[in-house]
Amino acid sequence: MKATKKKGLALLASVMLVITAACGGNAGTNSPSNNESGASNTPTTEASAAPSPEQGDKKITLGFSQVGAESGWRTANTQSIQDSAKEAGFELKFSDAQQKQENQIKAIRTFIQQKVDVIAFSPVVESGWDTVLKEAKDAGIPVILTDRAVDSSDTSLYETFIGSDFVEEGRRAGTWLVEQFKDATEDVNIVELQGTTGSAPANDRMAGFAEVIASNPKLKVIASQTGDFTRAKGKEVMQAFLKAHDDIDVLYAHNDDMALGAIQAIEAAGLKPGEDIIIISVDGVKDGFVAASEGKINFIVECNPLLGPQLMQAVNDVMEGKEIPKRIVTEEGVFTSEDAKRELPNRKY
Repeated sequence: MKATKKKGLALLASVMLVITAACGGNAGTNSPSNNESGASNTPTTEASAAPSPEQGDKKITLGFSQVGAESGWRTANTQSIQDSAKEAGFELKFSDAQQKQENQIKAIRTFIQQKVDVIAFSPVVESGWDTVLKEAKDAGIPVILTDRAVDSSDTSLYETFIGSDFVEEGRRAGTWLVEQFKDATEDVNIVELQGTTGSAPANDRMAGFAEVIASNPKLKVIASQTGDFTRAKGKEVMQAFLKAHDDIDVLYAHNDDMALGAIQAIEAAGLKPGEDIIIISVDGVKDGFVAASEGKINFIVECNPLLGPQLMQAVNDVMEGKEIPKRIVTEEGVFTSEDAKRELPNRKY
């Protein structure tokens, strides 16, 4: 197999360094994607270390609203943010939205009432944020977007967006597939497990993939449905795909957890994942790398969840009145099954 392999940059050791492409931190967990037990919608305060020197004796207070705990990637992302806030000496008020936009809006309004210094959040979906973001702006509280973007035309409502280029992730997945089937003489039937409907990664990963595979008319998406980024839903939808289609050649999953659920369904149907059905996934969490090293996932496009250090640096810069880029893109690699075997011992999330 031909594939492009790029090494990710080294992890940042300290949030006080200038922002670089890759992030640091260690999640230390890969819990099942549908595990949301114990999650709370109410902002809570994390214990923190010494005060940030830039703020004297007053700690910077950061309000952060997380999407939920829908995947191993999200768990690692949350851990990175919590650990980095503690290391930076920030007071972190953390809220888990449990994948509901109304919970995030409620949390942001609570942060405004609490007069936090900065608000950051990973939007559940792209649209419907202007009203609450204007409320934050009117209160003089800067907002930072992480991982996912919003579709607001008023970019003054937030300071910056830190995260991956989801369209490019889709393109990378499509580019690898086009190369694998460049000599195909028959139709190649693809099923697609989309992320949460209306979310930026789902919209963009689908768009980037479709853009690239359009160059080969033999590559055809015969079914596409949301799996909500969860392992359980990925299995459920893949079971439905298998019942409806007996000629599936390729599965493109918008994240590892859905791919892992789909693998269960494929094996239950008496088929071999990675052989009978080629599997492409996005994320690069440790469980995904394990499956890839076993040949069950053929190609992984990395999406680094360890955004905590970059977020804390951005918060510091905003509080100091520094001008920061409107878009901070993380750099990530791609991995074939053989790459995964070599890299698995080095995975930190």
